[in-house]
Amino acid sequence: MAKKKVTKVCKLQFMAGGAKPGPALASAGINMPQFCNAFNDATKDRKGDVVPVIITAYEDKSFDFQLKTTPAANLLKKAAGISKASGDQKVTAGSITKDQLKEIAEYKMPDLNANDVEAAMKIIAGTAKNMGIKVEGME
Repeated sequence: MAKKKVTKVCKLQFMAGGAKPGPALASAGINMPQFCNAFNDATKDRKGDVVPVIITAYEDKSFDFQLKTTPAANLLKKAAGISKASGDQKVTAGSITKDQLKEIAEYKMPDLNANDVEAAMKIIAGTAKNMGIKVEGME
């Protein structure tokens, strides 16, 4: 089978099950309703989460897409029960437990550049610190 020529690779974010045709998708040059149906079907079990997606568009208007895990910032805000992170690291916006941190790190493992859960926890803890979210039991 001949290899298809890639015309564009887009990185976008949609609410799970909530992709709609629009300007972001139009720029990808793909069949928007077909993508929206496929994306919404693939993410219907993740309702309420933001889902990053990498779309590879081909010359013949066909496409492939790869789903990623929800951004760490969104998961941390949900775990801490806050709607907005602190703009200043010195101001505490909320806090999470070490167990919550481990749960987030385990979920994010496929998308992180970490060899084990402990390394992933350090990455997520750094994100939390930058957002003004304190991790209880970790100094």
